[in-house]
Amino acid sequence: MPFINVKMLSGRSTEQKRDLVEALTNAIVETCGADREGTSVVIEEYEREHWARGGVLIADR
Repeated sequence: MPFINVKMLSGRSTEQKRDLVEALTNAIVETCGADREGTSVVIEEYEREHWARGGVLIADR
Protein backbone atom coordinates (compact mmCIF):
# COMPACT_ATOMS: atom_id res chain seq x y z
CA MET A 1 0.00 0.00 0.00
CA PRO A 2 2.30 2.80 -1.22
CA PHE A 3 1.84 6.33 0.08
CA ILE A 4 3.36 9.13 -2.02
CA ASN A 5 3.72 12.58 -0.47
CA VAL A 6 4.39 15.42 -2.94
CA LYS A 7 5.53 18.77 -1.58
CA MET A 8 5.53 21.58 -4.12
CA LEU A 9 4.93 25.27 -4.58
CA SER A 10 1.32 26.28 -5.09
CA GLY A 11 0.09 27.61 -8.39
CA ARG A 12 -0.53 24.54 -10.51
CA SER A 13 -3.94 23.92 -12.01
CA THR A 14 -6.22 21.10 -10.95
CA GLU A 15 -5.61 19.49 -14.34
CA GLN A 16 -1.84 19.54 -13.77
CA LYS A 17 -2.34 17.94 -10.36
CA ARG A 18 -4.60 15.27 -11.89
CA ASP A 19 -1.90 14.49 -14.45
CA LEU A 20 0.78 14.35 -11.74
CA VAL A 21 -1.25 12.01 -9.51
CA GLU A 22 -2.00 9.73 -12.46
CA ALA A 23 1.64 9.62 -13.57
CA LEU A 24 2.95 8.89 -10.07
CA THR A 25 0.36 6.18 -9.51
CA ASN A 26 1.17 4.58 -12.87
CA ALA A 27 4.89 4.63 -12.05
CA ILE A 28 4.39 2.85 -8.71
CA VAL A 29 2.01 0.29 -10.21
CA GLU A 30 4.35 -0.45 -13.14
CA THR A 31 7.67 -0.49 -11.28
CA CYS A 32 6.65 -2.01 -7.95
CA GLY A 33 3.62 -4.07 -8.90
CA ALA A 34 1.54 -2.15 -6.36
CA ASP A 35 -2.23 -2.27 -6.34
CA ARG A 36 -3.62 0.84 -8.05
CA GLU A 37 -6.54 1.19 -5.61
CA GLY A 38 -4.19 0.83 -2.65
CA THR A 39 -1.84 3.58 -3.81
CA SER A 40 -2.34 6.96 -2.15
CA VAL A 41 -0.96 10.32 -3.28
CA VAL A 42 -1.11 13.46 -1.15
CA ILE A 43 -0.13 16.87 -2.52
CA GLU A 44 1.04 19.48 -0.02
CA GLU A 45 1.25 22.95 -1.51
CA TYR A 46 3.28 25.82 -0.12
CA GLU A 47 3.28 29.52 -0.87
CA ARG A 48 6.54 30.98 -2.16
CA GLU A 49 7.10 32.89 1.08
CA HIS A 50 6.93 29.61 3.03
CA TRP A 51 9.69 27.81 1.09
CA ALA A 52 13.40 28.56 0.97
CA ARG A 53 16.31 27.09 -0.92
CA GLY A 54 19.93 27.93 -0.24
CA GLY A 55 18.93 30.21 2.61
CA VAL A 56 16.76 32.42 0.39
CA LEU A 57 12.97 32.49 0.25
CA ILE A 58 11.65 31.43 -3.14
CA ALA A 59 9.53 34.61 -3.07
CA ASP A 60 12.75 36.65 -3.03
CA ARG A 61 14.30 34.95 -6.06
